[in-house]
Amino acid sequence: MKLEVGDRIQTKKTHPCGGAEFEITRKGADIRMRCLTCNKEIWIERIKLEKRIKKINGERPV
Repeated sequence: MKLEVGDRIQTKKTHPCGGAEFEITRKGADIRMRCLTCNKEIWIERIKLEKRIKKINGERPV
């Protein structure tokens, strides 16, 4: 799956704050992304994230 820094994604599983939209801030084997609801940054393994993505940029369904 092609992910770029700055992409906004929507996940199937929500963040504890209730938000489901994130912005990717760093990519590699692990992805760092920022919750757009509470601005908390989290790290997640690329493989786990790819399974949880629902939409990319709010327009491309996965």
